[in-house]
Amino acid sequence: MVFSTPCCTSPREAGTAAPARVGPGWRGWIWLLGLLWVLWSAGLVRADTLQLAREPSGLVLSARLDVDLPDGLEDVLLKGVPVHFVWQADVRRTRWYWTDQRVASAQRVVRLAYQPLTRRWRLSVLPETGGDPGLAAALHRNLDTLDEALAVVKSVSRWRIVAAEDLPDAGELRVDVQFRIDGGLLPRPFQVGGTGPVNWGVVYRETLKVSEFDAASDQDKP
Repeated sequence: MVFSTPCCTSPREAGTAAPARVGPGWRGWIWLLGLLWVLWSAGLVRADTLQLAREPSGLVLSARLDVDLPDGLEDVLLKGVPVHFVWQADVRRTRWYWTDQRVASAQRVVRLAYQPLTRRWRLSVLPETGGDPGLAAALHRNLDTLDEALAVVKSVSRWRIVAAEDLPDAGELRVDVQFRIDGGLLPRPFQVGGTGPVNWGVVYRETLKVSEFDAASDQDKP
C-alpha cells in the first residue's frame, strides 16, 4: 500500500501574485532627514565648497567654508577687540625636475569688530595686510548678528588670485588655499596673557588643481 501526502502549493503556483515591495515611505524619509540633521549639527557633514575658474581677467576663486572657529573668539570680540581673518592663495606650477614654481600669491584680509553703541558688527575688507592703517581704503559693511558676520568672513566670491597676464601658457597648476586668524594683530595682552587665545592660527587649508576646477573657462573662450 502506497501512502502519499499532498504537498503545499506556493502562492505563485496557485496563481496568486506575490506582494509588491513597498518603498521606505514618508516615515523613512523623515527618519533620514533627521539623521542628516544630527550629523550636520555634530559637524560630521560639511558643506565646504571651493571652486576655481578661468576668466578673461585671470584665475578667480569662490569659496564657502563650514568650519568651526576657535573657542573664545566671541568673548574677545565682545570686549571690543577687532579680529583679522586672512584668506591666502598661492598659485604654483608643478615641475618634475625641480621644486614647484610660485606663480603668484594673493591675500584678502577681513577685519571684524563689535560696536557696543549700535550693537552691530562691522566688517572691513582691507586692501592688504597691515592692520588698522588700511581702514581708510577698506570696504565696510555692517551686520546685525555675529552669525551673519562670520558667514561673510568665511566666504569669498569671484576673488581674483592671479591676473591673466601672469598665468603661464603651459604646465599643471595648483592653488594652496589657506584661511587663518592673524593673532599677531591682537593687542599684546591677548597674545601673551591668560585672557587671550594664544593658539589661534590656521583654521582651514586645501590644495586645488586648476585642471579640475576650470570647467567654467570654456564659455569664456572665443
